[in-house]
Amino acid sequence: MKATSVNEESKFALDPTESKSLDEVNGSVVVPQGAGFWRTLMAYTGPGVLIAVGYMDPGNWITSIAGGAQYKYSLLAVILISSLIAMLLQAMASKLGIVTGKDLAQLTREHTSKGMGFFLWVITELAIMATDIAEIIGSAIAIKLLFDIPLIVGIIITTLDVLILLLLMRLGFRKIEAIVATLVGVILLVFAYEVLLANPSIGGIIQGYIPSDKILTNHSMLYLSLGIIGATVMPHNLYLGSSVSQTRKVDREDRKGLAQAVRFSKIDSNLQLTVAFVVNSLLLILGASLFYGTSSDLGRFVDLFNALSNSQIVGAIASPVLSMLFAVALLSSGQSSTITGTLSGQIIMEGFIRLKMPLWAQRIITRGISVAPVLAFAIYYHGDEAKIENLLTFSQVFLSIALPFAVVPLVIFTSSKKLMKEFANGPWVNYSAWTATIVLIILNIYLILQTVGVIA
Repeated sequence: MKATSVNEESKFALDPTESKSLDEVNGSVVVPQGAGFWRTLMAYTGPGVLIAVGYMDPGNWITSIAGGAQYKYSLLAVILISSLIAMLLQAMASKLGIVTGKDLAQLTREHTSKGMGFFLWVITELAIMATDIAEIIGSAIAIKLLFDIPLIVGIIITTLDVLILLLLMRLGFRKIEAIVATLVGVILLVFAYEVLLANPSIGGIIQGYIPSDKILTNHSMLYLSLGIIGATVMPHNLYLGSSVSQTRKVDREDRKGLAQAVRFSKIDSNLQLTVAFVVNSLLLILGASLFYGTSSDLGRFVDLFNALSNSQIVGAIASPVLSMLFAVALLSSGQSSTITGTLSGQIIMEGFIRLKMPLWAQRIITRGISVAPVLAFAIYYHGDEAKIENLLTFSQVFLSIALPFAVVPLVIFTSSKKLMKEFANGPWVNYSAWTATIVLIILNIYLILQTVGVIA
């Protein structure tokens, strides 16, 4: 497709044609030809990191730690199942982008009516907002805990992430991947250290990964489980995965090379999502080991921060250092997640409504759409952290409800022989994906009916 000229790019317009997904970095990373396994894997490693951070963002923290504090290790099974579903869906999303050269948003718009496309765009934009609620609040609270900056000011500071992203894009996509990977490493090390100090029950952890029917019969446990699913398997990540997988330069006429790209992208995705699974497990284990059976209120980030330095709650390991490490990890999580969230916003806006504008304006608008509701809420409640953080669990449950609207098109497209040719899903992949989608829809309906009192 003809490149957009500077003059054309400066115009704000609805472009009837489609450019490449994340056009400025699409196919920008060269993959060595005929290299060995490890060198090739290193070339493909990176997009999985950007995907993984969405599965360990601040929205996971409250739901996972609260799950451990309330039900000990029982909800580890939910994290395990969610992670396996995430691996399946993200592998499908990456394959879709590599094989078709289009992201999920572009294909959804292309294969739906104008009205349905608009409806799905609205749902997806709301999901992005729900995702950013946790990321923005988490970053702002971390800034306040570390530097004693007012919450509203901290929220405004998080909007500057978009300027950082613009700079990083100029330096190259691999630089973004490296920075995000470093932030993920900080999160992993902090929680591994804190869990090690907490001395959890190994037997209890192993038993926790075995699913229990109590999850379905206990309303509050089900609500929290859906919050964990929504925080773990997030719809915007499917759009992001189908796009960033295209940053590697692949000749789509070379079927052997295409197969290699699909294979190594899947390995990268699964490896990084395994790291996310470990982090989410550590969060829940930390909640179970330190806070189960205590009377402390852990519904807010500041409560967790304070509890880690309170010997009456966590015992002899209590230390201001643990609290500060928690805040550092929270800031790392929020910053890495906002980078990928902004990229997702651009992908969704370009794919669904084909809005073309300068990159700086595009990033500011997509970021502004997400920041505005949180900032308005914070101003209305005069920076009351308790009221602002009440949005978190609800936002994660909404993500679980919005997920099928992204999953269903993904499964349909990747199952299409016409679209995917020899790379179409095999029978077991289709069966697994549809089963996961149907179960999630049923659980959502059940939760809604139970919440409004239709069923006990």
